[in-house]
Amino acid sequence: MSQISENKQISPYMVFYMVTTMQVGVGILGFERYIAKSAGHDAWIAVVLGGLSFNIIIWMIYRILLKENTDIVGVHRNLFGRWVGGLLSLLLLLYFISTVITVLRTYIEVIQIWMFPELGTGVIAILFLVLAYSFVVGGIRAVAGLAVLGFFITLPLFLLKYYALKDAHYTNLLPIFDHSITEILAATKGVTLNYLGFELILLYLPFLKQPEKSQKWAHFGNLFTIFTYFITIFVSFVYYNQEQLQHTIWATLTLWKIVDLPFAQRFEYAGIALWLFVILPNLCIGLWSVSRGLHRLYKIKQKSALRALLLVVFVSCILVIDRQQVDILNSSVSNIGFYILYFYIPFLFVIQLILTKVRKTKHG
Repeated sequence: MSQISENKQISPYMVFYMVTTMQVGVGILGFERYIAKSAGHDAWIAVVLGGLSFNIIIWMIYRILLKENTDIVGVHRNLFGRWVGGLLSLLLLLYFISTVITVLRTYIEVIQIWMFPELGTGVIAILFLVLAYSFVVGGIRAVAGLAVLGFFITLPLFLLKYYALKDAHYTNLLPIFDHSITEILAATKGVTLNYLGFELILLYLPFLKQPEKSQKWAHFGNLFTIFTYFITIFVSFVYYNQEQLQHTIWATLTLWKIVDLPFAQRFEYAGIALWLFVILPNLCIGLWSVSRGLHRLYKIKQKSALRALLLVVFVSCILVIDRQQVDILNSSVSNIGFYILYFYIPFLFVIQLILTKVRKTKHG
């Protein structure tokens, strides 16, 4: 990983912000309803179990990359050869750009439903993509700095949970452990979409100074995400009963409507606007990582790859027309992400172990 000059690298602790920023995206504004369908008031258990399981995946990712001393494109090439490895890398990049499309299109839907119903999808998409482009061309340091900025700007939104807790009904959580293991595991699978994004470490790890020291920060980032989702679902569950939750698409957004501040009569508008500082780093980290992957894979300029990706994202957002299609997009990306994280990453980990032992035997 020494081929990256130090003035283009970022400090190990920046991974904390990049991991948690990617995980806490637009999904947190309304994820409660989806996982409650499977495990009801016990769905908070799925949030914790699912989050903790990703610490194992993060450990595997670091072991895979540090052992090969490269990014995922290099790992694929080293393990499977130029052609098969290149195909696997391309498929992974397609998945990553799909997550970017999902984040942007879902946030556009929030803006259209809650703020500007007459504003076209294409107009909003162009504004966001132009803004994202201005940061991504600045390099990984600009993107990481934006993630830090977004983290601290939106952190005070945690305090708004107080307004919901004033009308909380804690008996909504009872009885605890009232659902089967199968139901809780189904909810755990459903929460996958909310934790997606940390796996972009597969592409930007070489840009970290002393990458082995950044692993603890990646784990801390994931733990902070678990805490964030746990607090969010806890507050929603004690405020809404399960029947209300099934008819509330954007549970957290709806809670913002009860916030009563002297300088903001409709705080949900301010909240949605502030959430721009969460969504924009999501887009920038994803676009930078995928454009970097295409540069590594096909030796094209990263700026050229970025411009092509912006066009792909823009067209894809326009093609997703209504709420049903947004749901399908979210479900599809969530399912693909589930299999990549829980099956493909462990598969890659095992294959690397086997090939490493075989190579040692041959040279022994």
